[in-house]
Formats: sequence, C-alpha cells, structure tokens
Amino acid sequence: MKILEVREKTCPIASPIRNAYIDFSKMTLSLVAVVTDVVRDGRRVVGYGFNSNGRYGQGNLMRERFIPRIVEADPKSLVDSTGDNLDPHKVWATMFTNEKPGGHGERSVAMGTIDMAIWDAVAKIAGKPLFQVLAERYGNGTPNRKVFVYAAGGYYYPGKDDAQLKDELRSYIDRGYSVVKMKIAGATLAEDCRRIESALSILKPGQRLCVDANGRLDLDGAIAYAKALSQYDLFWLEEVGDPLDYELQATLRNYYAGPMATGENLFSMQDARNLIRYGGMRADRDWLQFDCALSYGLVEYLRTLQMLDQHGWSASRCVPHGGHQMSLAIAAGLGLGGNESYPDLFQPYGGFPDGVKVKDSYVELPDLPGIGFEGKADLIREMRALAE
Repeated sequence: MKILEVREKTCPIASPIRNAYIDFSKMTLSLVAVVTDVVRDGRRVVGYGFNSNGRYGQGNLMRERFIPRIVEADPKSLVDSTGDNLDPHKVWATMFTNEKPGGHGERSVAMGTIDMAIWDAVAKIAGKPLFQVLAERYGNGTPNRKVFVYAAGGYYYPGKDDAQLKDELRSYIDRGYSVVKMKIAGATLAEDCRRIESALSILKPGQRLCVDANGRLDLDGAIAYAKALSQYDLFWLEEVGDPLDYELQATLRNYYAGPMATGENLFSMQDARNLIRYGGMRADRDWLQFDCALSYGLVEYLRTLQMLDQHGWSASRCVPHGGHQMSLAIAAGLGLGGNESYPDLFQPYGGFPDGVKVKDSYVELPDLPGIGFEGKADLIREMRALAE
C-alpha cells in the first residue's frame, strides 16, 4: 500500500472570545487529508487530522517541508513489516528528516496534525477504532471506552457579566458535565475572585470548577493568585505562569496546596521532561495537559508517556488540552485521565460523534473505525470536501 496524496486546507475557527493572553478573532487551524490507495467498504481510505485551537494553522510549513518529504519517500519505507499498513513511526521519522533538535514551536503543530491523519488511516486500514489499536499495541489490550471529560468555557467576552457566565456554566451542567472550567487572569484579582464565587454559587455537591490563567502571570502575580484562590475548593488551578518558567511553577507549590495543571503549551517530550524534573509538579494531585495534536503527534506522545512512567507518573494524571476525538481515543486506549471538551466552541472540530451523550462528566466511545470522525456528520462533511 502507499500514500497517494496529502492535502491541507487552512480553516477559520474565529470567535470574539478571549482568554488572559489572546483573543480568537482571527484563529485558524489546518485540516489535513492523507489519501491512501487502500479501499475499505467501497471507499478509498483517507486519514484525517487537524490541529487544536490556540495555535494557528501551519499549512506553509506542511507544504514546504513535511508533505513533500512524505510523498517523495519510497512508499516501502513508510509501511509496517506486513507491507499492508502504514507505520506511523516511520512516517514521523521521514517528516523529521533534516530537522535539528530543539525549537519545538510551530513545526510541532504541523507534524502533529499530519501524524493525527496517519493514525486515523492506520486504524481504518486495520478496520478498528484507534483506541482498540492503541490498547493492543501499547496498552493492556483492553481499552477503557468510558472517558472522563470536562467542559471548557468561561471565556471573557465583550459585555459578558457574571449572570451570563453562570448561565453558560449552568448550560454545561445541564448537558451532563460535572466539572467545568473558566478563564481567569484577564481581569483584576478582585474581579476574578468575584467571578469565581459567582461560578461556584451554581454548583451542587459533586460538581467542580477549574480555573485557567493561560500563562498570563509573573511570579508576584502568580503567588497573589495562588494565595487568594486557596480559599476555594477548585478541581485545579491551571497554567498560572509562562509554560516554560519551571521555577515559577515549582515555587507555587509553596503557596497553593490544591491540584494544579499545566503542559498544554509544551510541545516535545524533552520540554515535558523538564517540567517533571524542574517544575515541582506533584504526581499525587497535579494534572498534565500535553496535547498530541500540537506536540508532534502521537508518536511523540508515546515517548512522553514512557518518560512519565520512568519518573513515577501514571498516565491517568494526563488530561490533554484540545477537546478533540484524537485525545479521546488516546485516553481510552492508553489509560489517560480524560480529555478536555468544548461544548459550544471551535465547531465542528471539537466534540464527540453524533449521539454520544455526557453523563456525570463521562462519555462512552462508540465502535467507529479510526479516530471516529465519520460519526460526526458536520465534521466529516468538511473533511470529505477536502479529500474527495
């Protein structure tokens, strides 16, 4: 078998929302289709991928470097030992040819997006859900199809007041989520404390709130927030300072005893390892949010999971950023702690296959070949428009 073509399209996912650092008024993503010569059920197998929100589409990098390396490679160099399916590790190595180590910013997004499409194709060619393929290859053979999800929202929005914030979070609760998240550090500390208290006021026993500063704060600001927010029983306090400021993160453990979360803006195993070595993260309570779609893909994510195991961390402490079905598949197949979810934002790329309902912040993944994109009508329509 062989790859016939790799296509890319830059798609808008613009929204008037903002977090503490950026607004999403010009946000884009890259949609990728890997077209193979394999036919299943009368249709050519196409693997699809896209990058997570918060990082822009990387079509130029793909077209200039990574796609040419794939299509120009000897097809036999990209397949597994059977010759009947792609080997994602070989495709990854081909993409990374003539790339120096370090500097994991935008190219990690370009490669991670293509990598997603490769894994989608691999599982479709095997005729299995990706979570089953992963459980068989890298797990214990049995996936956990019931995955924890939380509802991410609570963004700053022009004219949005506390009543609207409560209405938004209440709508997530009404749809089956018991853990919801809101943004902080885009207002004053006093204003954010008021917003947090408003959000907490609508939650019932068993329902929890996460807060996310999106890396906005310097050390003094981070300490001030950590002290002030210690009075609240939060599910986690997320990315208080710059993601590469490991000393800041380590210092916060002296001021905040509750669970903290970070990692969505670390894009390699090496950066993740530095967080574990130097960031003061606590394996008994903290959460890691590495996103495979932004960090070179699942091939690199497997290296990160191996590193975590060597440092005494369980994969169950990983709850990836991004809210996409790829991370859902990884969570089910490899025993992660769950996945982010955007009930109303960044559609049609976020969310679940049609008919999947959230219950007590869990979803159960259906038997769909590949990542499961074909089960989401609005999303597969966009994808097939690119490929076919």
